[in-house]
Amino acid sequence: MRKPMLAGNWKMNNTRDDAIHFVLNVDSKLPKQGVDCVICAPAIILRDLVKRVETLKIGAQNMNENDRGAYTGEISAFMLKDTKVDYVIIGHSERRAYYNETNEKINAKIKKALETDLKPIVCVGEDLSEREEGLTNAVLETQVVKAFSGVKIENPENVIIAYEPVWAIGTGKSATSEEAQAACKFIRDLLKKLYGSKISNEIRILYGGSMKPSNVKELVSQPDIDGGLVGGASLDENSFIDMCFACIYE
Repeated sequence: MRKPMLAGNWKMNNTRDDAIHFVLNVDSKLPKQGVDCVICAPAIILRDLVKRVETLKIGAQNMNENDRGAYTGEISAFMLKDTKVDYVIIGHSERRAYYNETNEKINAKIKKALETDLKPIVCVGEDLSEREEGLTNAVLETQVVKAFSGVKIENPENVIIAYEPVWAIGTGKSATSEEAQAACKFIRDLLKKLYGSKISNEIRILYGGSMKPSNVKELVSQPDIDGGLVGGASLDENSFIDMCFACIYE
């Protein structure tokens, strides 16, 4: 059975003091087993958070695919590893849309993360026009196949895919549990073609897109949804704690 995960993506929110206050209040109240609870925070405060947590795991929101060099403003996988973070989000739709990240760049980042023993949370998902045109599966297939082209997966439990329909991110609109399950099952079937049944059955697939305490239980009860990648709801201490507990299998 795959261990569920609830990962919060703070995006460009929270000062250092806000973030420290959050993790100090939340860490001791999280479930000690049965679910991985993660906060992906702005890079400038990662080290401050890693030092202050025991149960909560810390991740980054992005990384560069190069080891070092003249890439002003960028952060390498080795720098992240040096801060002792566990996870890194790769290919978020906002990175794709606002910073022109291609499937090829995302592929390079996944390879570098795994080489550096970081656990990538790889985001995929269609926008509203693509869904309305019936292109959801075609978009997902392109993104997944290109993202994992040439990627060797030795520890599938360390690779996470987040299905995030772009039309549901930050809009208050969430995919129904049936829609989310169908997309996540399609992704798992793609992984089966790429890596075989054993690996595909061990990779965790999360749902993201206006997931909140009121709908998390229904979503994670689906057979191919192993938790969530949440944005706004992860900024509230009580919401984040409640959602972590809701992800534990009964």
